[in-house]
Amino acid sequence: MKLFMSFLKSIRGGVAIFLGFFAMLVVSFNLFDLPMEAVTYPIVLCVLMGIIYLSFRYYGFYERHKEITELGNTVTELMEYASKPHSQLEEDYLEIIRDLVKERRKVMDDAKEDSVELMDYYTLWVHQIKTPIASMRLRLQREDSELSRTLLSELGKIERYVEMVLTYLRLEGPGNDYIFKEYDLDSIIGEAVKKFAGDFIMRKLKLTYSPVGRKVLTDEKWLSFVIEQVLSNALKYTKQGEISIYVEEPMTLCIEDTGMGISPEDLPRIFERNYTGVRGRADKRASGIGLYLCSRICKNLNHEICAESQVGVGTKIKIDLETKKNIIE
Repeated sequence: MKLFMSFLKSIRGGVAIFLGFFAMLVVSFNLFDLPMEAVTYPIVLCVLMGIIYLSFRYYGFYERHKEITELGNTVTELMEYASKPHSQLEEDYLEIIRDLVKERRKVMDDAKEDSVELMDYYTLWVHQIKTPIASMRLRLQREDSELSRTLLSELGKIERYVEMVLTYLRLEGPGNDYIFKEYDLDSIIGEAVKKFAGDFIMRKLKLTYSPVGRKVLTDEKWLSFVIEQVLSNALKYTKQGEISIYVEEPMTLCIEDTGMGISPEDLPRIFERNYTGVRGRADKRASGIGLYLCSRICKNLNHEICAESQVGVGTKIKIDLETKKNIIE
């Protein structure tokens, strides 16, 4: 109805002229006092011709509207295939659209170039900062003292933050480096746990983990990041108790802690970018990026990640590793 009213509005001049002539015809017939049969026939004929004319005009208007709508959805790619304008005004409008498309393409190209340059800079920075971090780790590992263990723990946090930056850049970049094949899940978990061994000892937290003896179709590097990030969060918010790693049937990796837990109102949003929740706002170090990256990565790996939690009891992060085989076909 809205389109039809718009059509009538576009031809209101022609409609007004038609109605004017129609009125003149009726008045003329009345002046000559013609019989009703003689008046009815030309009136019906005029109305019928008007309806036919409007139908053809509306059909053309509708087809033009559909063409322009479809063109607008892919204006950049299909602009050159636009049909020939029907009037000088349409030609003027089409020229304006061409100019806007050119400007839009230029803005997008400039933004893409700036984004690539920025990504290159931060990627270079991340790789450069890894060198002094590795040097500090080697120096600290040469001695065994409470101070060196504390500094190694803090250095581990820096390494994870740097790795988080690099992971974010890779996810937001145009390409990916996923390599899907079957990996030993225990090997991936073991390497992740090894990185946090010092933190478990310093925090006097118990780790409950027994080899699960499973193979998983995934990308080792990206899944390792997810597990490490979940373990990092568990350590951050668990003051006492234990952290458990196990597998629920058929193939769901669970990382469960006895920490402070997540409030019910925050739980549905913990995988959103930059969402820190009530406890996260109290902890100024929280960024709201870690679990968001985990969610993005799991989606790309065709895994599913979710959380169960109860305030004061703890949190369980579940990663469904039942990957579809067709992901690598």
